[in-house]
Amino acid sequence: MKRIHFRKAVLAICLGAGLAMTSCAPAVNTVEKPGFTKDTYPKVDGSTATIPLSESVAAELLSLSAGEAKSFIKHNTTHNAYVNLIEGKADIIFVTEPSVDELKLAKENGVELEVVPVVKEAFVFLVNRQNPVDALTVKQIQDIYQGLATNWKDVGGPDKEIIAYQRPENSGSQTIMENRVMEGLEMAEAPTELKPGEMGELIEAIASYDNSDKAIGYSVYYYANSMYSKDTIKFVKVNGIEPNNQTISSGTYPFTSAYYAVMKKTEPADSGARKLLAWILSSDGQKLAEKTGYVPLK
Repeated sequence: MKRIHFRKAVLAICLGAGLAMTSCAPAVNTVEKPGFTKDTYPKVDGSTATIPLSESVAAELLSLSAGEAKSFIKHNTTHNAYVNLIEGKADIIFVTEPSVDELKLAKENGVELEVVPVVKEAFVFLVNRQNPVDALTVKQIQDIYQGLATNWKDVGGPDKEIIAYQRPENSGSQTIMENRVMEGLEMAEAPTELKPGEMGELIEAIASYDNSDKAIGYSVYYYANSMYSKDTIKFVKVNGIEPNNQTISSGTYPFTSAYYAVMKKTEPADSGARKLLAWILSSDGQKLAEKTGYVPLK
């Protein structure tokens, strides 16, 4: 089945009441801290890679220790977070962009999603350090994941089979891969063993030494660089640009993206979810995000 590019999907579903995309949400100078208690704190959900963001914000706004914040915040992964938001089990979620299926689910439930970037992120490609390939073009990556390039020699590497890992449908990284990298190009079907359910499993497969010099996979920068970093993997330069805080912040790295706060557009103006978002977008909130290891919007 041919993939639908995210921007086209947004347009199509927005016309039928599905999504309100706020593409630019600059941090404001100051916002007073919301006077939350544990009982009044909005119901938060999100992706695995945004757990540290949610925990650090909760610790700051509720004066919790790191251990207390860890117990208080529960994320259920990207797709489940979208489902919980649409079904009213979460007030605000911190995730990657919605997939076509998630937009469809929102539309079917009469929900319009408001999507606001809160920190910058990048989509990165990983290989084992034993693999001599350090850089790929966007076209070479697309060829690999269409099944057109099946040997590393096809992209300037050794005469070895390419083992191309993917992620399951509707996972945050798979959605970005389909929308931002493939841009409508059909991906080759991957066997189940090459579609690990957890992002950490994909990184482990590439970091290990069992055929790992043949493997390539993808992740989001924060997760692979901060949450699950491995000495035996390296980030691939894309079009000659290495992903790092500087190239992500400047937007020169080709696959710069974001983590978003997503809520229902009908969320009241004075709700806890909106107060939480306003504080995260403030200068204090952005400084906290940067301290936690994320790339701020500015």
